[in-house]
Amino acid sequence: MSKTIQCDIVSAQDAIWSGKAASVFANGVSGELGIYPRHTPLITQLQPGPVRVVDENGEEQFFFVGGGIIEVQPHIVTVLADTAMRGDDLDAAAAQRAKEEAERALENRGDDTMDVGEAQKKLAEAMAQLQALEQLRKKLKH
Repeated sequence: MSKTIQCDIVSAQDAIWSGKAASVFANGVSGELGIYPRHTPLITQLQPGPVRVVDENGEEQFFFVGGGIIEVQPHIVTVLADTAMRGDDLDAAAAQRAKEEAERALENRGDDTMDVGEAQKKLAEAMAQLQALEQLRKKLKH
């Protein structure tokens, strides 16, 4: 029995990561998913947040997705993200600026700078990035 599963993480712009994984963890709409080789097939939406991949060498790879879908088959996991980046590429200052900009847009709904739905989406993604950065920092301390 195989101890790994193929994992592909892609966004609309680029292929982010591809390789063999011992496990994959992501935030679906119904909660956190833990995926292992020979997992039952499923497809679900992803919440903005971290995706963690434990590779075949036991090392954890950390990514951020801004939503999307995950498709799981017994021998392959495909993360189709709206936006995605490696954990090392997350920028706390940029996420904080995006959060503040979205909050201002929501406060000033009369202005035509950004519609409410777009502002709410940007706020949720910025908050998820900041939470993912905090999780990554905690993991690096241990």
